[in-house]
Amino acid sequence: MATINENFLKLQKNYLFADIAQKVAAYKDAHPEAQIIRLGIGDVTRPLAPAVIAALHKAVDEMGAADTFRGYGPEHGYEFLRRAIVENDFAPRGVQIDADEIFVNDGAKSDTGNFGDILGQDNSICVTDPIYPVYIDSNVMGGRAGEFSHGAWSSITYCPCNEANGFVPALPNKPTDMIYLCYPNNPTGTTLSRAELEKWVNYALQHGSILLYDAAYEAYITTPGIPHSIYEIPGAKRCAVEFHSYSKTAGFTGLRCGYTVVPHELTVTTKQGETVSLNQLWNRRQCTKFNGTAYIVQRAAEAIYSHEGQQQVRDTIDYYMENARIMREALAQAGLKVFGGVDAPYIWFKTPEGTGSWAFFEKLLHDIHVVSTPGVGFGPAGEGYIRLTAFGRREDCTEAMHRLLNSNL
Repeated sequence: MATINENFLKLQKNYLFADIAQKVAAYKDAHPEAQIIRLGIGDVTRPLAPAVIAALHKAVDEMGAADTFRGYGPEHGYEFLRRAIVENDFAPRGVQIDADEIFVNDGAKSDTGNFGDILGQDNSICVTDPIYPVYIDSNVMGGRAGEFSHGAWSSITYCPCNEANGFVPALPNKPTDMIYLCYPNNPTGTTLSRAELEKWVNYALQHGSILLYDAAYEAYITTPGIPHSIYEIPGAKRCAVEFHSYSKTAGFTGLRCGYTVVPHELTVTTKQGETVSLNQLWNRRQCTKFNGTAYIVQRAAEAIYSHEGQQQVRDTIDYYMENARIMREALAQAGLKVFGGVDAPYIWFKTPEGTGSWAFFEKLLHDIHVVSTPGVGFGPAGEGYIRLTAFGRREDCTEAMHRLLNSNL
């Protein structure tokens, strides 16, 4: 008789954003006249850059001719894109990355969720809190999370990030094997200084930990001196995997493309003490369970690195960051404590005293018809906070703030 992986039964009923979608749909059914503005889920609204569109058209034409048609591509990505990544994302920052350390994927969510496939089930887990839900849910599926009680998992170490500590997490107070870091942070929109990142790298090197570093929003950094890559920190290539995405950087949420960096220097050990290369093992895993990202999508990603593409993508990022400025200033004017929105496209603000995250989510939806994301959905330390995304249309962001400032919230 077939049985199931019972770890999946431990998952909470719905993924956070599915819960939000259900609540919004129910409200919309009950109030069809409501003009709802969606600033909750971080989907982009600006069209793809012209350079990307041109590359897509050219690649499609290639697929229509016998002499340029492409079938199965390399599971780890085409050389032309991996070289463009090396030359544009790392070399200008003085970081030496080889093309065969890069694995092109269909977005950072896939690899951040799947990387645990090649790591031991008995590894201990550490997350900064609040955090992107996929990091935890994927480890629940993998049997590492323990039991869920009072909003937290028993086998996960949480490092709170909140107003009291300036959103700078303390290091774990015990050795931890797998550590998830996301900077600029989703959901808080905050960053870590070079000195703070050095602490995490040194901790990982000391304890034999692996840093799973999500850099999906690095292109939004504006503050000088903030690292764009964990590999800017000496020693990080011996302890860190880095995940990148084109979804929010270049509007690829509908195309799906990103990449993961697994350095040659990064190794782990078996229970018998044998040293194993994670680069080789991840390559083996991908060749078995991933067919590669579509050729036309990889050509589109390559176009981002052209002179025209870089400027066009920068213009889009600037558009979203102007949205962030508008919302940040309006929320502050409304008397709310606001964080983020300077080096990241997320606004993180405290709810009024005594009001929980879900309660204020409901109030925003019911009173001014604005969809947000309740902070507690990202972890226990997110209670009492709300996340807004700057990825909306300018007119929607402006209208949402107008409603807010003219309400009794």
